[in-house]
Amino acid sequence: MSRAVPLAVSVTRVIEASPEVVYDLLSDVTRMGDYSPENTGAVWLAGATGPEVGARFKGTNRLGPNSWSTKPTITAADRGRRFEFTVPGSRGATWTYTFDPVAGGVRVTESMRQDRPSIFLVRFLQRRAGVTDRAANLRTSMATTLERVAAVAERQPVSS
Repeated sequence: MSRAVPLAVSVTRVIEASPEVVYDLLSDVTRMGDYSPENTGAVWLAGATGPEVGARFKGTNRLGPNSWSTKPTITAADRGRRFEFTVPGSRGATWTYTFDPVAGGVRVTESMRQDRPSIFLVRFLQRRAGVTDRAANLRTSMATTLERVAAVAERQPVSS
């Protein structure tokens, strides 16, 4: 069984698009299911219609035969610079996207931090889904997410 450890994982990719274009794609949580191998979709809650600090959404996820949902709260929404949300609960993760302008585009970093380890049942379900190294699995999924976002973003013109 995988060892109970806190997680801190990040992946960085340069995307040939403006920080605002990439931010808009990643902060539209209703489209995350188009990019993420694990997230299957999201809906805004309580009248929220877009990314702003304090807005909540319900995200649905699937890993192998396991599916679940969470109701994160947006904790940072600085267009073109930083987007962040926190999953509730003492073992909830914080997901952060940072956008740093570089020549010809933006360096995007997707990070996930979970300060307290997942409970045994969650680790058991991950293993049942074939995931023996959650950090490695997250890195691969994050890289896929950013690759898919890049494919969309790079079809749009870079603003000056």
